[in-house]
Amino acid sequence: MDFSLSDEERAVRDTARQFITREVMPLEQEALRRERAHQPGLDRSELRELQLKAKKFGFWGLSTPEEYGGMDLPAVMQSLIWTEIGRTFVQFRFGGEADNILYYANDEQKKEYLVPTIEGERISCFAITEPGAGSDAANIKLSARREGDDWVLNGEKTFITNGNDADFVIVVAVTDREKGVRGGGTTAFLVDRSMGWRSEFIQTMGEGGPAALVFEDVRVPHRNVLGEVGQGFELGMQWIGKGRYLIPSNALGIAERALGMAIEYANTRETFGRKIGDNQAIQWMIADSEVELEAARWLILRAAWTVDQGWDPRHASSMAKLYGATMVNDVVDRVMQIHGGMGYTRELPIERWYRQVRLMRIYEGTDEMQRLIISRDLLRGYTKIGGHLA
Repeated sequence: MDFSLSDEERAVRDTARQFITREVMPLEQEALRRERAHQPGLDRSELRELQLKAKKFGFWGLSTPEEYGGMDLPAVMQSLIWTEIGRTFVQFRFGGEADNILYYANDEQKKEYLVPTIEGERISCFAITEPGAGSDAANIKLSARREGDDWVLNGEKTFITNGNDADFVIVVAVTDREKGVRGGGTTAFLVDRSMGWRSEFIQTMGEGGPAALVFEDVRVPHRNVLGEVGQGFELGMQWIGKGRYLIPSNALGIAERALGMAIEYANTRETFGRKIGDNQAIQWMIADSEVELEAARWLILRAAWTVDQGWDPRHASSMAKLYGATMVNDVVDRVMQIHGGMGYTRELPIERWYRQVRLMRIYEGTDEMQRLIISRDLLRGYTKIGGHLA
């Protein structure tokens, strides 16, 4: 059994690491300064400039099909790259991407929405979560009523990533209550901000923040239905499922960088006449973090490998998401403890990570939802203990 990376995987990983180290990490101190002043660490024009630099390195559209100018990388390679992105707290991401369900668009919609989004000319967001629903994604109340060639949307979505910046939204609405959400009663729509919806900023403990989207008699042409009428919830589940191995991949990079800082600090900080790394209490925190980090690494890579095999990745991805999110929270907590009072200040990124990674246990499937999926798969016989090696 070979656990090593292929030459191609290692080359892609190392090139991504080189770019992050040379082009993004030097911006960290300025990003921290701006965030302390309640400003974005990286504005849109600066992000765009970095993305175009990355394009010269060959990184453009990690998951985007080659016909749209993307790299169409296997899941394992994408996981490795997202780990490298996680090494910096600057809010960078490679360009050339679009929501995975946007590829269900017809030819006209692709010209108007998909291609401009890939090229960075438009910004999208995806909206399914509603107030009072949370993990119950099927509890959709935002309605879409057919009036001639239009649909009229009324309701609200909440905790929408990119909702404050997007100029269009992919929104899932109820179009037939009698059929129910899981019975084909929902539909996805492409809705321009200019059609009348508005966003309201939601302040959180992390940097930046999601948005609430409000729809009040927003008229949407029938031609803006994404996919088929009645396909909305199905598309929504595909959108949610994609990130469940990428989120812990990112967490892995954060944990690696943070643990490296802790080791360096433990080897230089002295108290009572000796380095704190000589203390067993510190040594055990470092050891526990390394063990958990490595366990998470192989759960995450296995989930990505499952995607590349064309198998159903939900069980493996849920285990990776659950363990990876818990791991990074524990590691960052220990790293803050090792740094003592300095770790609690905003002079270092540790407290920022502390706030950032807490969200990983909530969004795109809470810890509790992952446990439900994992246990249900086993109890109902959908999978065996030990997975593909059973």
